[in-house]
Amino acid sequence: MKTLFTGGIKSGKSRLAEAYILELAATEKPYYLATTEFFDDEMRERVRIHQQRRQDAFITIEEPVKLFEAMQKCRGPVLVECVSMWLNNQLYHQISETDILQELEAVLRLPLSMVLVHNEVGLSVIADNRLARQFVDLSGKAAQLMGRHCDQVFFCSAGLKMRMK
Repeated sequence: MKTLFTGGIKSGKSRLAEAYILELAATEKPYYLATTEFFDDEMRERVRIHQQRRQDAFITIEEPVKLFEAMQKCRGPVLVECVSMWLNNQLYHQISETDILQELEAVLRLPLSMVLVHNEVGLSVIADNRLARQFVDLSGKAAQLMGRHCDQVFFCSAGLKMRMK
């Protein structure tokens, strides 16, 4: 089973995805694949809040760049938190869009139960700089790819989820 939780920043998608995978995993401890790289204190604080919320309910793997390689190590349900940060990291490390989308597709073909968290960034104005536009376009392509491969897709807003697929 592959499930995507998408929505805006602070929409509740992470909390909802965590609850969903804990229920899905039932008696086994699921993996939590954290993709955030720490570039500033504000991001460290966001991550600390996530860590505090999940405590020891998950087996945590921190991997900001090599998503496929990290996923291959998982032997049970895995929550990827979050695909958007992984995309950001890929662009930061100057990985090509083709390579990024090929790696994401390889991840989606793994025979694992997975829950993916992804920010919906295409509901706003067109960014005024090339890198931001590149990120938004890549994010939209990644969302479409995940939407095709996932069995279920939930859109999150105001702490609620709405099933799209």
